[in-house]
Amino acid sequence: MRTIPPIDELEKCLARLPGLGRRSASRAALALVREKARLLRPLAEALVAAETGTTCCSRCGAFTVVGRDPCDLCSDPVRDASVVCVVEDPSDIIAIEASGAFRGRYHALGGKLAPARRMGPEDLRLAELRDRVLREGVSEVLLALSTDMDGDATASYIAELLGDTGAKVTRLAFGLPADSGIAYSDPLTLRRAIRGRMDV
Repeated sequence: MRTIPPIDELEKCLARLPGLGRRSASRAALALVREKARLLRPLAEALVAAETGTTCCSRCGAFTVVGRDPCDLCSDPVRDASVVCVVEDPSDIIAIEASGAFRGRYHALGGKLAPARRMGPEDLRLAELRDRVLREGVSEVLLALSTDMDGDATASYIAELLGDTGAKVTRLAFGLPADSGIAYSDPLTLRRAIRGRMDV
C-alpha cells in the first residue's frame, strides 16, 4: 500500500489523542489535508497558540494563560479560600467548575499514586498541598479523586499526610449516577451508595 509520510505522521499524532482510534485518526487526518484552508491551517494556528499561550498555575496547577499566575480561580476574592478541592488532573477542575457546585479553591496533583506505573509521592504535587494547607489556613480538603484502587490509595495517603495540620479531609460522595437505575450499577457502586446513604 502506498503511503504518504506527512499524512502518516499526522495520523500517528492524532491517534495518540484520547478517544481517537486509528481509523478515526486516519479519517481526521485526511479531512484536514483535504481542506487545508478551512481546517488544517486554523488547527495548526490554534495548536501553536495553545502551546505558547497556556501554562499551569504555580499555586493550584489549573490551566491558565501565560502571564496570569496565579490563575483566575486562585485570584478570585469571592471564592472560599478555606476549602481546597484536590483533583488528579487540571481537566478535572474544568469538569467540577462546569457543575457550579463548588466555590472553593483547587489543587491538581498531576496524577495519582500508581506503583505499577512507578508513580510515587515524589512525582505528585503532595508537598505543595501540605504547604498550602499550613500556609493558607485551609480548614477542609475535599478529595475529588478516582474511585479505583490507585485513587483510594492516594486518598488514604493524603489523609495521613494532612493528619496533623488541623484540616478536615473529606471525599466526594459515592453513589448512583443521575438518571440511572440500580440494575445498571456495578456491585462496588451499590455498596458505596448503601454505605453513604443519607436521610430523606
